[in-house]
Amino acid sequence: MSLSSHVEELKKKHASLSAAVDEAQRAPGVSDLEITSLKKQKLRLKEEINRLAEMH
Repeated sequence: MSLSSHVEELKKKHASLSAAVDEAQRAPGVSDLEITSLKKQKLRLKEEINRLAEMH
């Protein structure tokens, strides 16, 4: 897998997590812990995307 295709895949996962966070925040019964976990995953992906972009 090329670097650019890997970055694109990470961006898709980031967008998917972003949608999941939005949905979780609107849904009743979703705990703050679950939302925080999703946000942390999203942040880790964003950091990885930025790190790879700097290498490129």
